[in-house]
Amino acid sequence: MSAALAPGAETYDVVVAGGGPAGCAAAIALAGAGRTVLLADAGTGPPKVGETLVPAGRVLLGDLGVADRVLGSGHLPCYGSLSAWGSADLHAVDFISDPHGHGWHLDRRLFDRRLRDASRAAGAEVAEGTVVRGTARRPDGGWTLALRGGTGPADAPGAGGERTVCCRWVIDATGRAAAIAVRCGARRWVRDRLAAHYAHLETDPRDTDRRSLVESDEDGWWYTAPQPSGRRLVAYFTDTDLSAAPYTAHHFHRRLSATRHVSRWTHRHGPPPAPPVTPRRAAAHTAHLDRVYGDSWTAAGDAAIAFDPLSSQGVLTALYTGMSAGLAVDAHLSRVHRGADSGLAVYAHKVEAARTAYLRGHRLVHAQEARWNHRTFWARRLADLPESPFWTQP
Repeated sequence: MSAALAPGAETYDVVVAGGGPAGCAAAIALAGAGRTVLLADAGTGPPKVGETLVPAGRVLLGDLGVADRVLGSGHLPCYGSLSAWGSADLHAVDFISDPHGHGWHLDRRLFDRRLRDASRAAGAEVAEGTVVRGTARRPDGGWTLALRGGTGPADAPGAGGERTVCCRWVIDATGRAAAIAVRCGARRWVRDRLAAHYAHLETDPRDTDRRSLVESDEDGWWYTAPQPSGRRLVAYFTDTDLSAAPYTAHHFHRRLSATRHVSRWTHRHGPPPAPPVTPRRAAAHTAHLDRVYGDSWTAAGDAAIAFDPLSSQGVLTALYTGMSAGLAVDAHLSRVHRGADSGLAVYAHKVEAARTAYLRGHRLVHAQEARWNHRTFWARRLADLPESPFWTQP
């Protein structure tokens, strides 16, 4: 679909759809390179919970020039992890020897808000609560975009309601939906059906352990970690098509009580609350796009590649792909290279290399748990299966 330049429409070099870590990293990189950038943050979807940033995240945030601003007070330090994986024994991994220091249990709302503030400080315009509702191609190869909701300059056409803008390039950082990339013809390949059932439990103030804990069972695995809110997150991960999924949803606390370590960690200062907290569900599947860039668009973050939370690489990968996408788009718009797509091709190679390393590590980690190889959840993760023959739609 093509459209002429809308009369009176504001024009940007790049519009970034999505105000999470990937979108903000892209906006900061582009604004820092002198590009005019609009960051459209929809602010919709389920809240991100229980996210941990590994120590190496400090390096990426430092490269963006925002480490001190983003990692200030409000987050909890994470000093390592505990796991009962491959045996009933508990094993510890500490960050004491990590050259980058400790990790963080993130307050994701605070983390994302500070990243958006850093985007503004870098020179990007940030439109809060704004979603890209329509896309149309222009004869010159750029885009006319219909935005809905949120904020913008007071004199902007449609500010606070509907608004039309034009740009040379769009970066899709809309999360697992990959709304713009799929609209442009990219296919979303989904490797599994992993989902999390999670709840926040009250904890005793004397519970000062800042490590996370993972414990496997016959149909999936448990995770618990302290939260900056003062509560403790508890989550169970299994595939949505297995019988354990509905059982967990209805008997979450009963199944939790049957664990050897997580139950002691969550109830160490008393019994679970009465009545029990009802768990919520969130997608946690592995997925990727068949291509991460096309004609005047690029995907970053979960829109490009989404990992199983067991990897603890979600936020780190979002920052990495967002920053890399921003730099690649800047180089492309500058025509620094003779080959028009060379910078974007390098970006695509980086994303594929990250995916390949993740899949190798994912299989190796699951192979360490051999107690339940006969169970469907574990057998699936040990099999070298081709990509699932389906993809999500926007």
